[in-house]
Amino acid sequence: MKIFLKILNSFFVFLGIIFFIILIALSYLWVADPFNIKPLFLTEGGGINREFADGVNTDNNPLLSESQESMLRSAGINPASLPSEITPELEACAVDKIGEVRVKEIVVGATPSASEILRFKGCLEE
Repeated sequence: MKIFLKILNSFFVFLGIIFFIILIALSYLWVADPFNIKPLFLTEGGGINREFADGVNTDNNPLLSESQESMLRSAGINPASLPSEITPELEACAVDKIGEVRVKEIVVGATPSASEILRFKGCLEE
């Protein structure tokens, strides 16, 4: 019985150490933010989209559908700050980042995924 309790004690100490290491790693990732993930969780206004607080929707970008604008807002990107026309350089960059077939689908009205937004975000900053 003493051996079983010793093994059980060692097991829980091991789990505690692993949990502590994970907490340290997550706190480092949150503070240092090497992957730039904070904007996905933190939005302006404390997480409340003021534009939709009263149920009023204003079209921020004529090139985007409502679902596309909503997806961009959830990723922390203001649709009004995006270009209102697609330049050949912007289209070439998008094709390079996410592929020609997917770019055509998004132009027709498909909603981009979060990973596609993050990959394409570099094109908008250039």
